[in-house]
Order: sequence, then structure tokens, then C-alpha cells
Amino acid sequence: MQVDLELLNDLYVSPLMSLRQKAEDAKLAKSGSVEVLRARLIQNQVLGHIDLSWEGIQSMPHKEIGEVLKIFGIKSSGSHKERRQRLWLHLNFDSRRMTIERLAEIDREKLHELCQFLELPLTGNRTVLMGRVAGVLTSQTKGWGRIKRSLRRNGILITPKNGNKILDEKMENLPQENQEKEIPSSEIIDEVSNAALEDAHDSLMIGFEDADFSLQGDILTIQARVEDLDRMISTIIKSHDGVWGDRENDLLIRLAVRRGWPLKDQRVKQRLSEVATNIAEIKGAQLGGITDLEVDKKGHINRIRQKLSAVENILSEEEKN
Repeated sequence: MQVDLELLNDLYVSPLMSLRQKAEDAKLAKSGSVEVLRARLIQNQVLGHIDLSWEGIQSMPHKEIGEVLKIFGIKSSGSHKERRQRLWLHLNFDSRRMTIERLAEIDREKLHELCQFLELPLTGNRTVLMGRVAGVLTSQTKGWGRIKRSLRRNGILITPKNGNKILDEKMENLPQENQEKEIPSSEIIDEVSNAALEDAHDSLMIGFEDADFSLQGDILTIQARVEDLDRMISTIIKSHDGVWGDRENDLLIRLAVRRGWPLKDQRVKQRLSEVATNIAEIKGAQLGGITDLEVDKKGHINRIRQKLSAVENILSEEEKN
């Protein structure tokens, strides 16, 4: 399948604000997360010649739909039906918001419609329909919604062989040395855009709209500190060599608790971690990476303590200024 690899590569590696500008220039909707925008731009600018409506997806041969999934930078393996489901989900939903937990908020009519588009049986009550959709979301976990980490970080490996703008099969498995390439801390964005902060602000409340007053109060308190969250994430990423993973998330939670943030409820902690990871991704951090901190267990603990102290000192200085 012929595509413009240079344009596709640019869409893979562009940050949120750049994608918003590209969408505005193309007169496309510029709302949504970085992944939603990227999928929209790929659909309209790279694959504009292909019918990607639900009916169009249904008519695609098995091999062609696999090639299209590779162009979107998501998982391309699976049965023909699984591929159709994955592509439709990727084009129509934000994976951070279309979750199993959110299904409980959807009425029967909408669940019936989801079952229809996901090619599932349409009979049964609301609970049965919800279970069917949940089954698809579980089987498709991490297969859609976000492009592969190696593509997001390194883009496409363009060589003379694939320089004629034909999608190379090597996109499926980029060389390991490219996948493990670390991002210099100097390339980390200090402060993300207002649009990204607004998206983080809104994402914090998703799923808590009907929660009890106390829980909503905790979320609202954190929402008011989104700019502080942004600065804390930048400081942690830079002190951890451009990496953001479970340890960095844990460090963020510990710092937030020390600052008096209301994080007693595990659901609030989880949501804060999810939003923080999205911000870290926008900043250009290497997600889930492994650093030399993990080489020696004892040394790792000592280093973490030193990092925690250093981060707190930096944040304290920032507050004074």
C-alpha cells in the first residue's frame, strides 16, 4: 500500500500542539487527545483515499486491513473480525475514555449500538450487552488507542529501500537498538500547552461525575493543582534521565502526599497516575523505560532517596521564586 512516509513519520513524532495546528490547517476538528488527533490526521491526510467508515472497514480484505492497522501504528495481528473491531475502535474512541469502567455509565440503547458496530449479538438485557462489549475491550487491551512506543519515540526507519513512499513491512518490528534509544533530558518539554493542561484537567473527573461528594472534592482539589502537577512531572522526568514509568509514578504520588494532596482513595491515585503518564508522554518522556537505577537493588534504593530529596529541593526553590 502506497503512503507518504514522510508525512506519516511527521504525524507519529509530532507533539500535541503541532498536531492541533495541522488539524486546524486542514480544517479538521482539533479537539481530543494527542492519539485521537493523530488517528484523525492519518485517516484524512495519509489514508484519505480509503473508505474508513464502518461499511468500508467491513468490506476490506484481511490483508488490506492489516496494512491499514500498521499505518495507524497499532497492533495488526489477529483474526479478520478482531482487526475490524480494533480499527473501528481506534477511529471512533479515545482509549483512555472507552474503558470497561465507563461502560457502567452507558445506557442500553448505546450499548446496543456498540454491539452492532463491534459485530456482537444484539439480544439480551443491558447487563448482557455490557458484558459483550467489555469482552471485546478486554481482548483488544493495548491493541488500539496509542501508536507503538517505538514509532512515537523514533518515527519510521526510512531507508533508500522504502524511500519511495511505500509502507515497509519493517514498521511492524523496528530494530531493538532504535526501540531502546533513550531521550536526552534536554529534549523534555518543561511546560505543556494550555490545551494539554485543559485535557488533563477534564480527564481527572472522567468516571467521577456521579461519585460521592467527598470523592469529587478530592478530584476538584487536584484539578486546581494541574499546573503544579505539570511542573512536578517535568522535574521528575529530568532527574530520571527522561524516563517515566512505575517508579516515577510512585515518586510523584509520594511527593503529592507530602504536599497534602487528597490521595487516600486508590481510585483517585490511579486516575492521577493515568493523567500524569499522559502528560509525561506529551513532554517526550520514554514511557516504561529502564534506567541504570535498576541495575543494583541496594544502590537503587539509595539513589531513589537522593532523587526524592533533590526533587523536593528543586520544587521548593521553584515555589519560592
